[in-house]
Amino acid sequence: MKLDPFYLIVDSAEWIERLVPLGVKLVQLRIKDRNEADIRGQIRLAKAVCAAHRCQLIVNDYWRLAIAECCDFVHLGQEDLAEADLAAIRAGGLKLGVSTHDEAELDAALAAEPDYVALGPVYPTILKKMKWAPQGLERLSAWHARVAPLPLVAIGGLNPDRIEGVFAHGADSAAVVTDITLNADPEGRTKEWIRRTAAWR
Repeated sequence: MKLDPFYLIVDSAEWIERLVPLGVKLVQLRIKDRNEADIRGQIRLAKAVCAAHRCQLIVNDYWRLAIAECCDFVHLGQEDLAEADLAAIRAGGLKLGVSTHDEAELDAALAAEPDYVALGPVYPTILKKMKWAPQGLERLSAWHARVAPLPLVAIGGLNPDRIEGVFAHGADSAAVVTDITLNADPEGRTKEWIRRTAAWR
């Protein structure tokens, strides 16, 4: 399986409506602290937008809703992975991505037979407080050796000037959150990411 090298992560379908039409081909909907009906509506809207623009939608955490809404990809953190019904996810036809931060988490992720593995934070990140220090590019290379041929996603503190480094060290896709959503010009930044990742597309 091949992932687009530019992996956008946003917290609402409104962001997906705004940015996916610019040419985004891989997006994760990561919603926190909203009720189930709201999340279901967000997934439905995001799915419709992505289908119209041939963009791969990945739903974060809510694997039951992803199955119910006939999505084709779910991403799980380690806590969610431990509690998820992996057989139900597979029976629902969903592909699976898993977050990792250390060797034990990588072992747990690989045991789940995912379709891709994410490593982070590669660089310092302001997205959320992390108990893990920045992983650095060398850890990316080590993870690549462990997970290949599965795609490896780099996340955490990425910006366009760091793109070449993460791909040179084994990443197949670069996941981006705040570099776009906190940018003064999210549309312009999105177009820059699409352009700057074209060499790996």
